[in-house]
Amino acid sequence: MLNVGDAFPSFSLPDQDGKVWSNADFAGKSFVVFCYPKDDTSGCTVEACEFQASAPDFGDTPIIGISPDPVKSHKKFATKHGLEYTLLADEDKALLEPLGVWVEKSMYGKKYMGVERTTFLVGADGKVEGVWNKVKPAGHAAEVLGSVR
Repeated sequence: MLNVGDAFPSFSLPDQDGKVWSNADFAGKSFVVFCYPKDDTSGCTVEACEFQASAPDFGDTPIIGISPDPVKSHKKFATKHGLEYTLLADEDKALLEPLGVWVEKSMYGKKYMGVERTTFLVGADGKVEGVWNKVKPAGHAAEVLGSVR
């Protein structure tokens, strides 16, 4: 798991429209990356919609959601819920693994690999300024906003 002060890993991933984004697109500005398990599930929808509702308050700080779902799933999710920020598709876990959020989870005694809901605030210098682990979706966007202002 990345910690405050660590450099944010390099990435090059497509968004819900197929546009490829990389670190260079955010050079010189702070941005928020929230990692979530699955499009259109209850907790992920709450978190994503709260970030959308708070987006104007984040001002010039871009919000980026990332999950292992494919581009097509992200497009459907964004359209259904009116999400206007970037959703990165990381099917190969090229960024999720270096972030340390692709972890073994357990449900009903069954172990499986999945995304541990985590948010990172990255500074204009490309270094992590804030980390929220094991996030509870409701109210999380407001919590992150408090650190951005």
